[in-house]
Amino acid sequence: MRIAVSGSIAHDHLMTFPGRFADQLVGDQLHTISLSFLVDGLEVRRGGVGANICYGMGQLGASPILVGAAGADFEEYRDWLDRHGVDTASVRISEVLHTARFVCTTDADHNQIGSFYTGAMSEARLIELKHVADRVGGLDLVHIGADDPEAMMRHTEECRTREIPFAADFSQQLARMDGEEIRYLTDGAAYLFHNEYEKALVESKTGWSAEELLQRVGTRVTTLGPRGVRIERAGRPTVEVACPQEDSKADPTGVGDAFRAGFLAGLAWGASLERAAQVGCMLATLVIETVGTQEYTLRRGSFMDRFTKAYGTDAADEVRAHLL
Repeated sequence: MRIAVSGSIAHDHLMTFPGRFADQLVGDQLHTISLSFLVDGLEVRRGGVGANICYGMGQLGASPILVGAAGADFEEYRDWLDRHGVDTASVRISEVLHTARFVCTTDADHNQIGSFYTGAMSEARLIELKHVADRVGGLDLVHIGADDPEAMMRHTEECRTREIPFAADFSQQLARMDGEEIRYLTDGAAYLFHNEYEKALVESKTGWSAEELLQRVGTRVTTLGPRGVRIERAGRPTVEVACPQEDSKADPTGVGDAFRAGFLAGLAWGASLERAAQVGCMLATLVIETVGTQEYTLRRGSFMDRFTKAYGTDAADEVRAHLL
């Protein structure tokens, strides 16, 4: 199964604040808020939702195709992704703009405040999926993640026109989209990804009830933080998968991307939705234990030991066959 992942490609600047953001907020002065946080550390890492998801899929041997735009400063990043099983030949390189930047501060409660510089990502709208499909011999699924909004619209339209199944995953772009845009990006999606808050926001902005949304998408995947994930399909029993026990909580950045990577890898293997979600939750656990979104290493023996402990021998036997 050939899966293309469209989404942002970025460098992450991750900082940690030893206090709590909530302690710095004055209720009756929020309309004039002006805060500066003295942080303890800075980590500069590779990131962007498209690249993060592809890195995870590559670690699982799923051979993802990255679709996005970056700057001339992408070469070292490209080498890294190529070395970890990602097809980067469809990444557009801007002649004038830098690769996007994500600057994020995390407090002691793992709350986050972040800013995103678009940069070369704005040129993702110029990418034609047909060229990608022709190069690799066709596409079975396009995951449309957070990216330049016009690129997300164009990729969705092209998937519909060319009858390529697609997954809708707005994540960070949901806040700036209106109901009409969300309805357009959602209707007819094979998969719809979001967390609990985004689920409520999608329903509020579109005016569609939970039941109406299930009639418009094939599968609705809602991540539930430490409680795992819920998978819903119209007329089918709900599937719920719990998260494995993490060894530590180092950094929540990229956990959702890792889940999607594992889930999409499971789909590429032809696994069931439950098994795909289990793989996603296991991979997400590795990321929360690591600072940075692509700094973890998937050691197959350890991965399978933990997967077996969390989900049982039968589930592990199915997954092991794809990791050998």
